[in-house]
Amino acid sequence: MATVAASRFVSTTSHGAETKANLGQIGWSNQPMIHNALRSVNKLDRLQMRTNAKAAVKEAHPTANHKLNGKIVCGTGMNIVFVGAEVGPWSKTGGFGDVLGGLPPEMAAKEHRVMTVSPRYDQYKDAWDTCVSVELKVGDTTVTVRFFHCYKRGVDRFFVDHPMFLEKVWGKTGSKIYGPKAGTDYKDNQLRFSLLCLAALEAPRVLNLNSNKYFLGPYEKPVKGRKINLMKAGILESDRVLTVSPYYVQELVSGEDKGVELDVIIRKPGITGIVNGMDVQKWNPSTDKYISVKYDATTVSNGCKGIIKGSSSSRGLPVDKYIPLIAFIGRLEEQKGSDILVAALPKFIGENCQIVVLGTGKKATDKQLEQLEILYPGKAKFNVPLAHMIFASADYLLVPSRFEPCGLIQLQAMQYGNLPIVASTGGLVDTVKEGFTGFHMGAFNVECDTVDPSDVDKVVKGVKRALAVYGTGASREMIQNCMAQDLSWGPFLYYSRLFIYSEGPSKLWEKMLLSLEVAGSEPGIEGEEIVPLAKENIATS
Repeated sequence: MATVAASRFVSTTSHGAETKANLGQIGWSNQPMIHNALRSVNKLDRLQMRTNAKAAVKEAHPTANHKLNGKIVCGTGMNIVFVGAEVGPWSKTGGFGDVLGGLPPEMAAKEHRVMTVSPRYDQYKDAWDTCVSVELKVGDTTVTVRFFHCYKRGVDRFFVDHPMFLEKVWGKTGSKIYGPKAGTDYKDNQLRFSLLCLAALEAPRVLNLNSNKYFLGPYEKPVKGRKINLMKAGILESDRVLTVSPYYVQELVSGEDKGVELDVIIRKPGITGIVNGMDVQKWNPSTDKYISVKYDATTVSNGCKGIIKGSSSSRGLPVDKYIPLIAFIGRLEEQKGSDILVAALPKFIGENCQIVVLGTGKKATDKQLEQLEILYPGKAKFNVPLAHMIFASADYLLVPSRFEPCGLIQLQAMQYGNLPIVASTGGLVDTVKEGFTGFHMGAFNVECDTVDPSDVDKVVKGVKRALAVYGTGASREMIQNCMAQDLSWGPFLYYSRLFIYSEGPSKLWEKMLLSLEVAGSEPGIEGEEIVPLAKENIATS
């Protein structure tokens, strides 16, 4: 669940410098303010941010009486609110959390004011109590929520605090957001996420941003005796409908099976696909603190992966830098094709290769993988702990997804010089070019009840085809092609089916938001993140 809104806010108050004190202690006085993101800043802050995007920007603190120095001027750009059920790195089950973690800082780098609103599932130590609470009417009851806040990488991160979120998930954010176990939803999910939506509508108002016509009330069109299809309602009420890759757009409108019976509804307003970017500060083999040997496109061919294989004894496999290593990283559920992997693995494990798997999910799949590890000692290892180390030591990434709206895992793999072996679906089609940056296995059956034998054959053939070029000049050239791409949220250079795209995802998002023609919205500037990556971006719980 995700929503993005662009509006024009006029703030009349300040929360001064970012401290651990609550907002009441640092003075919510009636003073007009400049804002960076949705965070108030003074003139000196603004000058520092404009001097050198690559330099570390230090925040200027207000004076002791909390009054700001400098002339008050109007800000530029748009005011953007991202609303989502998860936001990385605080809460994340997959790529959705990564998007709300990575895209907002890129939008803030363009001098837009940006906030995100998501539930407070855990006791995040870096998010402090604003002491702002609101009463919301949910159904026939009235509940009170509070807002917690932190400011990271130019973005105001707000977390909605209520026992519906905290009590269910506390301590288990990574896997318990939507249900007690994979494939099972909490019975009150509609109530929980309706509460999130209501709180998100209030956030820009109660957090000292004046109400305006662009923040309308909640969607209230219940049908007696039936459940509301919230996705359908959201599509019909939206000004723009977006998804995360152009090819996935084609799949969504192709029919009921891939359009989840909403294909006709989706066609009415139209839909646009923008490929995701990735966080190249977090996923970068030249700076990655989790790997023993740093490397880039110029040094990857110097045996770096072989050295890392030798040092990563945690993989639990015999070390042989001349044996290709295949990785699978993903949730152990049908959408990600983990059951197809289980069926296919015995048919290709006899090749000269090893495989490692990192993932959690359905217990039945987990047990099957554990049995395969026993059957093939020295060839297969499951529940390897660290994705960074796997990327750095693996040669191939296997992605047998039945459907994949975009996928971030293949972008991260290519950044580390892994060649993706992917199903031909969604964003995998848009981001992996056959024979140039990876290998396509073909489209899979989207029905999840059974494993289609033809899909198993496609995996086996795809893996064998990739292994056949291991260590060859063709393989080395493909690795260079992968690592030469800029897959960030900013400038974007990747090899697709037909074109090389150079306009970044954040720029495309900006154009889309500007097309809403909200009064006062302006294009941002081209720049790097306002706040450089540091310990301040590490979520703690």
